[in-house]
Amino acid sequence: MAGKTTGRWQGRKAPAKAFLSNLCQPVRLGLGYRRTDGLRLRVLTIMSFQLFNLEAVADYLNLTPADVEERVKDRVIPFEKRGNRLVFRKEEIDAWASQRIMGFSGERLAAYHEKSTRHARTILPHETILPEMLAAGAMDSAMTSKTKASSLRDLVELADKTGQLNDPKTLLSSLEAREELCSTGMPGGFAVPHLRVREPYLFETSFLVVGRTIQPIHFGASDGEPTQLFFLFCCQDDRLHLHTLARLCLLATKTKVLDQLRDAPDAEAMRAALIAAEQEILAESRLRE
Repeated sequence: MAGKTTGRWQGRKAPAKAFLSNLCQPVRLGLGYRRTDGLRLRVLTIMSFQLFNLEAVADYLNLTPADVEERVKDRVIPFEKRGNRLVFRKEEIDAWASQRIMGFSGERLAAYHEKSTRHARTILPHETILPEMLAAGAMDSAMTSKTKASSLRDLVELADKTGQLNDPKTLLSSLEAREELCSTGMPGGFAVPHLRVREPYLFETSFLVVGRTIQPIHFGASDGEPTQLFFLFCCQDDRLHLHTLARLCLLATKTKVLDQLRDAPDAEAMRAALIAAEQEILAESRLRE
């Protein structure tokens, strides 16, 4: 019902430290902190509710309200009109935002990542995200997958081995459903499988697992080339999800990390290459500020 604020805390720790007021109408976004087991990292959790208003969706997407209104006028963003008000369904916005980020290249991707990084400073204790998301055992340098379906199964199995999954079967089904809508295979021989809609009950904390197949497989990349490197990530926080996607895409396009990952002798060398590449782009970003 319009004007009614609804919603409840999800996840294992309910107490909220702060709220984002006056962002969403008829519903709001709640912010809470949780400490992840083992990682001891404080993460701000943005809870998933149904609708954004204009100001809220602009903030969520790192755009201005005028930017959103222009996209509404051009009908390139999913929206609804309720009387004179614009409303945006979060599920549709999340899917649209992910596809938008994957479609960025060059300066557009770098510019989005800079905005995303500035926003992330308000919700994360530091700028790096990969060291915390890459748990022990999160890398596989010799995946035997030979098809798209088997690669998704193997990635979920790899994530399950890290002890971070609550429901591997449902996670796999959700990933398969996401791929049916549009492949997460990217030009350059890498893929970024992820959920279309955040389902935090499926896993304990935000994570990233990385797999390298022994032989490249066809994964549906727009350039028609096969894929050998896979980055499966799941995030408890909605903004961290989009930020992680942007960072992985920027790493792949602005550094030599893809070649380094293909040439790395083992999983430990792959992890070191990823973390070094993240430090590289963050250093470049600081120079531009």
